[in-house]
Amino acid sequence: MEQYITLSRLRFYSRHGVDPQERRVGAHFTLSLRIATDFSRAMTTDDVADTLDYGAVYRAVRDEMDRPSHLLEHVAGRILRRLFADFPCIESVALELTKDNPPMGADCLGAGIAVTVSRADFE
Repeated sequence: MEQYITLSRLRFYSRHGVDPQERRVGAHFTLSLRIATDFSRAMTTDDVADTLDYGAVYRAVRDEMDRPSHLLEHVAGRILRRLFADFPCIESVALELTKDNPPMGADCLGAGIAVTVSRADFE
């Protein structure tokens, strides 16, 4: 059985970007996670201790989003390292991170990255 906990379209105002102006002014970012973890026990116990606390996951992601970086790739790497370190029950993570309306001279909703990583890939 495959089991996932998802956090969809989390919104952040952060200071990531190559240009110093982007890090000074900040921008809106959207982040989604699909986390593979075993919550089969919680399906019968109805106890949060038997699953991944997505509130705690959000707080870890928020902490990493609050730290400025030049590249979205670097932000994603920090988030993944943090999640695997803080939550031993996580088996893999699919992460999508988008800078909304990026300053690149084009009219677009966003530019971003997507990565799927297993714990084994990161150890």
